[in-house]
Amino acid sequence: MDSFIGIRFKKETAKRFQQFSRTHFKSHSEAMATMLDFFFYNEISPKEKLGPTGRTIEAKLLKRINAVIAIMRDMEKTQTKPTVAMIESLFQTEILTKKPLILEKKFQEEKKAVRFQEKQNPNPEV
Repeated sequence: MDSFIGIRFKKETAKRFQQFSRTHFKSHSEAMATMLDFFFYNEISPKEKLGPTGRTIEAKLLKRINAVIAIMRDMEKTQTKPTVAMIESLFQTEILTKKPLILEKKFQEEKKAVRFQEKQNPNPEV
């Protein structure tokens, strides 16, 4: 059987360690050995930052996604919709009524009713 040794910790730190150890390991010794092995094998210091957390990465991703959405909406408004409208107008197969061009106007000679006529004087006294 292994012997035990006493180590002095502040009360708050000891309580936190005991709570952590009870939730994840069978004994306090196993918890401490696993933590020390983790730092030793991964060659990191407990004082080092491991980089951005999941929340910060998610926030950055959401910002970038919103920026991409804004760019796509702008492209749709300024490029896609007008281009589609132009292409649709090119491929429309409506039968247009044949209208004569302004230069090709044919003058129709019709006898139009006279709007103003000279009045005939019934009494020629002059």
